[in-house]
Amino acid sequence: MVTLARRREHRGQRYGAVNTGESELFDHPPRPMAQRVGAILWPSFFAAGVSTTVFFAFIDPLALRDISFVDWEISRELGYTIGFFMFWLATAASSLFTWILLRPASRFNRPLD
Repeated sequence: MVTLARRREHRGQRYGAVNTGESELFDHPPRPMAQRVGAILWPSFFAAGVSTTVFFAFIDPLALRDISFVDWEISRELGYTIGFFMFWLATAASSLFTWILLRPASRFNRPLD
């Protein structure tokens, strides 16, 4: 049996030492939703801003429109906006995937008793 001086209760689940048979691991309680979403969206927002700046320093949105969407009337500002949101979507997906991969395994791989 695993004993620990401090155990935390969170939404009916106990967090603390997890007995894996070989060693004891400490599992922190889940973070608030706002903190998890912020940890994904803020770095991706920053990366999208930098990516947009670098990309459009070399590529004109009107030239890009002329080779891709010839029939559409897209202004330069709308091209910048679409580009920014596309970069933000790509970097947010990357941040989300990283967050999924970095979740502690102890939270999902409980020993069978």
